[in-house]
Amino acid sequence: MSQARAGSAADALATSPGAEVRETAATRWSRRGLTFPFLFVASGLAFALAPGLLGAALLHDGLRRSRLAATRLLAFGLVYLLCEMLGLLASGLLWLAGVLGGASRERVLGSNFRLQVRWARALFAAARRCFGLGLTVGGDDAIGSRPALVFIRHASLADTLLPAVLLSGRHGMRLRYVLKRELLVDPCLDVVGQRLPNVFVHRGSGRSAPEIAAIQALAKGLGPREGVLIYPEGTRATPAKRKRALARLEAIGDAERLARARALRHLLPPRSGGPLGLLEAAPGVDVLFFAHVGLDGMATLGDVLSGGLVGRHIQVAFRREPAAAIPGSREARIRWLEERWGEMDDWVDARRRASDGASGTR
Repeated sequence: MSQARAGSAADALATSPGAEVRETAATRWSRRGLTFPFLFVASGLAFALAPGLLGAALLHDGLRRSRLAATRLLAFGLVYLLCEMLGLLASGLLWLAGVLGGASRERVLGSNFRLQVRWARALFAAARRCFGLGLTVGGDDAIGSRPALVFIRHASLADTLLPAVLLSGRHGMRLRYVLKRELLVDPCLDVVGQRLPNVFVHRGSGRSAPEIAAIQALAKGLGPREGVLIYPEGTRATPAKRKRALARLEAIGDAERLARARALRHLLPPRSGGPLGLLEAAPGVDVLFFAHVGLDGMATLGDVLSGGLVGRHIQVAFRREPAAAIPGSREARIRWLEERWGEMDDWVDARRRASDGASGTR
């Protein structure tokens, strides 16, 4: 591909998704006017007060016997702040190099993609070291080099790092993400994430049509080792969210869909809008299902401080569904997706039972 063609292709990627839901410059810089100074102040205070914070964390852990959970969390928090500061510095240098060096759009996108992967890998490596996390990955052969729509389970905020580490970092897969807009409070994700072809959606905004159109735009022109990643559940599973999801399906009056949703033990029923929009926009593209277990129940700070994350083992499994096996009609695709989600729920349940059994025999 010539430099001109590479640049024009990247221009299309950078400008097409999210046109209807893209925030204004005033909104963006109003948010950054809060999050950037907060990051700088929080980082300065955290590193200046680190000795005192370490003493308090050790005292907490001694009283609570929480397997040094607070101390581990403090160590990870300091690494996170350091990664954020270095990430912002690197993103600024990339912007400056692009302006002064006249780099092509494709080169700029590639540099920001690599920065995103390095940031995610650094954070995930820190989490593994600080909390003693294990990792097992199955189904690597399903990833391959063909483009894919990636449908991933959502169990914890930490699982947002897994795709960048396991798909992009290990296999060079350039992902376009569908993420919730709340994640833009993270300065690095705000800056680099909005330079890349991603869509940040407003959950519950009532503007589903333009957001689905923006999601569909992400699926246009996928090439080898490229993909679009979406969390079909839309949010982490909790009893309250499960109850609301079942109530929505009950209001629809579809007994079969309601029965499939009630059979789920660990996952929320998948929302159809985004996933079906992607299938419609990319009819010849396979679906890569991304299952994982080991990060469940870590939704709050209290969960981490209790020591529940320490020593956990994360298990991941990939399974590719060829495009030819995906039904053509909307109703059949909904059933297909919900049945695959039921299979993922069975996979999670089996591994959680095995993990609970192993813990009980110690």
